[in-house]
Amino acid sequence: MEEDLKTSAKGKILSIRDLPTLPRVLDEVSRLVQNPNTTIEAIAKVISRDQVLSAKVLKMVNSPVYGFPGRISSIQHSLVLLGFNVIRGVIISTSVFDIMAKAMEGLWEHSIGCALATGLIARKAGLKDPEEYSVCGLLHDLGKVVAAVQLPDLHKAVGETVRSQDLRWLEAEKAVLGFGHDRINSWLAEHWHLPPNIKEAMGSHHFPERAQLYPLHAAAVHVGDFVVRVFEYGSGGDDQAVPLNPQALKTLNISLSDLDSVLDGFAEDLSEVSGVNFMPEDGPASSGAAAG
Repeated sequence: MEEDLKTSAKGKILSIRDLPTLPRVLDEVSRLVQNPNTTIEAIAKVISRDQVLSAKVLKMVNSPVYGFPGRISSIQHSLVLLGFNVIRGVIISTSVFDIMAKAMEGLWEHSIGCALATGLIARKAGLKDPEEYSVCGLLHDLGKVVAAVQLPDLHKAVGETVRSQDLRWLEAEKAVLGFGHDRINSWLAEHWHLPPNIKEAMGSHHFPERAQLYPLHAAAVHVGDFVVRVFEYGSGGDDQAVPLNPQALKTLNISLSDLDSVLDGFAEDLSEVSGVNFMPEDGPASSGAAAG
């Protein structure tokens, strides 16, 4: 009976076609990008047609998460500075903001915090294109959102298992579903045709040693998740500390003193990222509830 439940749950997750709030413009832009003759101007024009989406993207890319606070004036400018992979990740995250906020209290804040921390870690490690690492952090818990939408009863059971058995969310997912949000992340990344570095980071952030092609991305998100939980900013669904894998620091070639520097930088920027939300009519910012 238990195996039948797990098989059924996996089937429902795999049957996903699109999260309700993903804009059609994302598919159109993805097709344009596949054409080597497509210009940045053409891509920007398509995104800019959706004025609400454009405003959300500009608000996000001008946050401290991406290292250009208040300096990006247009969608075209954002594409030049950050690249399409980053903008595509931003479009996905801003589009699922509403259901993310409803699915799990504090999950959006946790995701924004992880994006900030992951970017700081990438910069400290001297990695190229740290903004792509930030997007990996931003998307690292999307599997939890999909589980909440596709399997609301089982998602509720995961939460109850976390509380009754004092487990980490990932452990409770495996107990109830037979798999965790890291597996769902991989399915989502494949479904949305995300680049392999983002896919591997989303799927391997809990076990970065398993990353085969992009260990730096997985390791950066792993450490970023650790940092945001140290500060108890937002909530990943449980109040458990994430065990820091020492191998992740070795992979990134950073020391514990480097990590202390990242923690200091995170503390400095935290107040600014706490205002990055997409409430109707630019309503009051969520304060970022303590984990739990």
